[in-house]
Amino acid sequence: MNQRERFLACMRYEPVDHVPDREFGYWDDTFRRWHNEGLPEEINNNSVADPFFGFERTMGVPSAVGLLPGFPTQVIEETDEYRILQDAEGVKKIIYTDGTDTIPRYLEFPIKDRASWEEFRERLRIDDPARYRDDWHEIAQRTREADCPVQIGCGSLFGRLRNFIGFEHIALMAYDDPALLEEMIEHMCRLICAVIEPAVRSCQIDIGAFWEDINFKQGCIISPRMFHAWLTPRYKRITDLVYSAGATVCYVDSDGNVTDSIDGWLDGGVNCMFPVEVGAGSDPIDIRRRWGQRCLMMGGVNKRALAAGREAIVEELRRLKPLVDEGGFIPHVDHRVPPDVSYDDYLFYLRTKREMFGIPEPTDAPMFNV
Repeated sequence: MNQRERFLACMRYEPVDHVPDREFGYWDDTFRRWHNEGLPEEINNNSVADPFFGFERTMGVPSAVGLLPGFPTQVIEETDEYRILQDAEGVKKIIYTDGTDTIPRYLEFPIKDRASWEEFRERLRIDDPARYRDDWHEIAQRTREADCPVQIGCGSLFGRLRNFIGFEHIALMAYDDPALLEEMIEHMCRLICAVIEPAVRSCQIDIGAFWEDINFKQGCIISPRMFHAWLTPRYKRITDLVYSAGATVCYVDSDGNVTDSIDGWLDGGVNCMFPVEVGAGSDPIDIRRRWGQRCLMMGGVNKRALAAGREAIVEELRRLKPLVDEGGFIPHVDHRVPPDVSYDDYLFYLRTKREMFGIPEPTDAPMFNV
């Protein structure tokens, strides 16, 4: 089977030669540690790491659903202790330079009320010609000839708005001004549908990919009732378009505990959870027990097991083997590999995963020639 056939068969619960061999990625600090433990210096980002380790590929179809233009990234103030900067989403934040705080402290968000939304919306114009391409015939031909799964980005209905508004402010807006919040969500939906419509008319697409970091260890920012009212029917409008292009999978990238949101996503046509973050409460065994084969999954290998040593790695993979055998599940680390995992233990994890799940070693991968 080629990579495309394998991915689609796995996600349709059909027989496969082996489960797809995929991984999520790595933090920058992880690369820095691994360079001292044997990883070649030139392997310093996720785009070069995947082919180095021999993982399977995905072909991406362009979809300009983000800010056009983005905000200029600029340093507003800098001292020996911190930097205040504005990022590409217009968020002002303070970053401490002494290493005591690895997460920025957010100072100001670009959307505060209706007036600021209407100004901000100019960067999300649906009629901006820069969002649309004129080479779909060429792209479509490549999608039909691809030997790996073809994916189109479907953007975000709520997660990006959270970035633009701030966690606390969007949570309050859900109660204080729900009409404005729903107006923003509707605009995001209309934008996504307009941008991907030319692609689905022309291309053969296997996967629609959403990004929605709206779940944390305690669950979703908004209630299930709000989720079903505001998000589910709009996901359905988008996923209907993607499935019309022949897709099998529409997945959502959401960290944290996603269990309160799964019904809303499934009802909206989003049928695959990723990366199924175990430590936050999204356990793949529990999800399969509760939702059965209706819910596909990618991820689900507890990253903490990789840091706990080789016995823990073997135990974690054995725990997941029944799901791999059943299908509809592609196992990989449930987020980027953190720097508390040694390079040797990561290589042990890859070797063990491949051996246990019948994945052939990619002997043409550069990692076998260093």
